Amino acid sequence: MRNIQMLVSAVATSLCLMASGTALATTKAEYSAAKDKAKAEYKMAEDKCGSLSGNAKDVCKAEAKANQKKADAMAEADYKHTPKARRDATMAAADADYDVAKEKCDAKTGNDKDVCVKEAKAVQTKVKADAKAMQKSSTARNDATEDKRDADYKVAIEKCDGLSGDSKDACKKEAKAKYGK
Repeated sequence: MRNIQMLVSAVATSLCLMASGTALATTKAEYSAAKDKAKAEYKMAEDKCGSLSGNAKDVCKAEAKANQKKADAMAEADYKHTPKARRDATMAAADADYDVAKEKCDAKTGNDKDVCVKEAKAVQTKVKADAKAMQKSSTARNDATEDKRDADYKVAIEKCDGLSGDSKDACKKEAKAKYGK
């Protein structure tokens, strides 16, 4: 059960990052550096697994791979900086965490193992559903913001129509600049 709670906590963090969407988009160089860092950290973590054996080794390798997948997905989400990319990163994190949880469940037997796997799958399903809902919510907010900006722009242009000559041109130019048209 403790493993499931840790999984939920990790995924909740991913959802919060996805929901915030306030981080600035990264550059291509930052994206490449993040991917390279994830790869290097994976290799170091996997090397540490060499001294282990059995399920502990399998779990160690799964955790190393999961951390790389999550770092890669987050780097891509930061680079693309879209609600869909954030959703995809959260889903990748859910899949990676599920893989780790399944490896941890392999240490159990019988019904305990079955319950462990079902709990891990339930957490993965919940996180993916939340990620989809968060993307839809974020997209709806973005659409609403754009609709409001368009409405305000139309009002500003209408106000300009009451003017003439250079002042009308200046008014329209100012409205276009203010509302990004």
